[in-house]
Amino acid sequence: MAINLQKGQRENIDAPKFTIGLGWDTNSSTTGTAFDLDASIFMLDENKKLVSDSHLIFYNNLKSPDESVEHTGDNLTGDGDGDDEQIKVDLTKAGASVAEICIVVTIHDAENRRQNFGQVRNSFIRIFDAATNEVLLKYELEEDFSIETAIEFGRIYKRDNKWKFEAVGMGMKGGLQDYLNKYQ
Repeated sequence: MAINLQKGQRENIDAPKFTIGLGWDTNSSTTGTAFDLDASIFMLDENKKLVSDSHLIFYNNLKSPDESVEHTGDNLTGDGDGDDEQIKVDLTKAGASVAEICIVVTIHDAENRRQNFGQVRNSFIRIFDAATNEVLLKYELEEDFSIETAIEFGRIYKRDNKWKFEAVGMGMKGGLQDYLNKYQ
């Protein structure tokens, strides 16, 4: 049975292989322009810095060098039910320098399209066992992020040789570049 998390809550991840599913619904009538939300993964070292440029996993770099993280591809519309984008994770393959995996969602071209997360609803992140489809953890973003164009949904981090997930739910008024500045 899935554990539904609240912001700031932390839980052990007892499965070395899992899939991260991210979902959302948008209100395109607000701006008249379709939304394109993008999931990105920042693989960080102990100093909370990107291990290398190739440890940023997103629609233009779908797989980490150690093959522990694989983005399944960009969903340009977010239409339909369920996950809009997925990332496969195999923690047994994660390099020794990887201490944290941050999961970020940004709105593509948000400034020009005058879009923000206040126009996005039903946002969630879930971690599930791909073999059994059993949902292990789920976090639903319930805050109204009316000026933010990027959100760190959660992070997976290693403590005492165990991997844990933290529901972060922190927004930033900026795009992917702001997170790059933060983690480089």
